[in-house]
Amino acid sequence: MIRGVRGATTVNQNDEAEIVAVTEKLLRKAISANNIIPDEVASIFISATDDVDAAFPAKALRNIDGWTHVPVMCMKELAVPGSLRKCIRVMIHVNTETPQEDIKHIYLEGAAGLRPDL
Repeated sequence: MIRGVRGATTVNQNDEAEIVAVTEKLLRKAISANNIIPDEVASIFISATDDVDAAFPAKALRNIDGWTHVPVMCMKELAVPGSLRKCIRVMIHVNTETPQEDIKHIYLEGAAGLRPDL
């Protein structure tokens, strides 16, 4: 069964090094918290708000050993008035038997308040 592992983080500046670093941190935490291995991943979607455009956040995945062949795509997040700025969100589509309620979604930095229920 395919489950979605969600996560989000924010950057302080629209800077390539920072975008890649915070995205890598987010991905590593989500992978570790859910014991994900690359062969179990169907794909990863990464979105960013329109004020994060200095780099493709997906570049971060290529810094993680063993994840070279996992399909990853970047896209723009909807520009909803009043929404969190400088935000990067991930959705990892993983094949797992883990029950939905046991999936660990990761929210870091300014995005920590997006899903306090999780």
